[in-house]
Amino acid sequence: MSFLTRDGGGAEEEVVTEIATGARLLPHITIQAFCEQSQTAELVDSCVQDRRMSKVALTTHNGGLDGAIETYRANPTPNLIIVETSLPPEEILSALERLAEVCDAATRLIVLGHTNDVHLYRDLIRSGVSEYIVLPANAQVIVTAITELFASEGAAPIGRSIGFISAKGGAGGSTVAHNVGWAISQTLRQETLILDLDFAFGTAGLNFNQDPPHGIADALGANQKMDQTMLDRLMSKAASHVNLLTAPVVLDKPFDFEERDFEQIIELSQRVAPVVILDIPHAWNAWVRHTIATIDEIIIVAEPDLANLRNAKNISDTLKAMRPTDSEPLLVLNQIGLPRRPEIAPLEFATSVECQLIGQIAFDAVTFGTAANNGQMIAEIAASHRANEVFRNVGMHVTGRAVPERAAGKSSLKLPSFLKRKRA
Repeated sequence: MSFLTRDGGGAEEEVVTEIATGARLLPHITIQAFCEQSQTAELVDSCVQDRRMSKVALTTHNGGLDGAIETYRANPTPNLIIVETSLPPEEILSALERLAEVCDAATRLIVLGHTNDVHLYRDLIRSGVSEYIVLPANAQVIVTAITELFASEGAAPIGRSIGFISAKGGAGGSTVAHNVGWAISQTLRQETLILDLDFAFGTAGLNFNQDPPHGIADALGANQKMDQTMLDRLMSKAASHVNLLTAPVVLDKPFDFEERDFEQIIELSQRVAPVVILDIPHAWNAWVRHTIATIDEIIIVAEPDLANLRNAKNISDTLKAMRPTDSEPLLVLNQIGLPRRPEIAPLEFATSVECQLIGQIAFDAVTFGTAANNGQMIAEIAASHRANEVFRNVGMHVTGRAVPERAAGKSSLKLPSFLKRKRA
């Protein structure tokens, strides 16, 4: 859309209304706005009344660009930041450079400004800013700009797909997947969708104490009828920011799938949730092989014994060969310190497997058994348990986010989309 249609004039209002009538709903995303004026804050707050924003978590703050920079020195950034600035045009780009230093790589930015200057607009867009809107504007202009970023037909999926697979049956891949998904949702306050792909023996329903009438089998059975609206209806709400597509867990028929059967569901899931966790069964067939070859991140969960080491090494080598240009698989060691069991030291295990070790979880039968029997996450029954920090760190690592308390580490991350071209 051209620069001139982004002001708040009434000439374009009818056009914007017409666009909004047929627009798609925005997915579950988090937006934080930093405003200099109270009128702007009220304008942004009014955007939630638009039906397209029904699934969006929007919060407004004071402080403009300086407030945003200070906030993200110690906090993770959302899917979208909206900032108001009254700086002169020649100072805006340098201020955005300071914001880019404390933002995560996937963050997008909309700037609300008071200067109607086509040259400034072109400079901002060329630098990677998603949109520049001239104030005063109306809520429809802002919502339409957001919709074009996240809900247009040509928009790329926003969700990051993260798969967990056990190196050996009983290694705890599902438990780690569910707790990491929980940690991501609560730390980043973003919608997390967990797909339980173990149709016969999945535990997502048990671990979250849910027995929904619909799940992953219904989504897969919908075939060509499946779309984002239907997926939204099939998802069950397990907790704040946590959604599930549970497995049917029945044995009255075998579950044999074609190699690409799960492609559509995963892609749709990425369009409705910023984080998609795949709980992949300990199996090796065409669809498992294809799925783990195409998702963003793979975490191998293993126990520190010889059989797990052999299997983890095989999985790692196979994935590296299948994904030569993608990220390498990561490793989480679970149930370390099991009484009377000879174990391979974690660093020796990771070195042999040739994977980056991103988490070590100590054996604790009481805490983990209680959580499983109660249908709760570890954080719900033991908030200070050391495993929670492991789950949180794993979650921040695989989503490409800096851990809030270690905000200084953000400078080592890839720059966000805005201004990255300028710095390249």
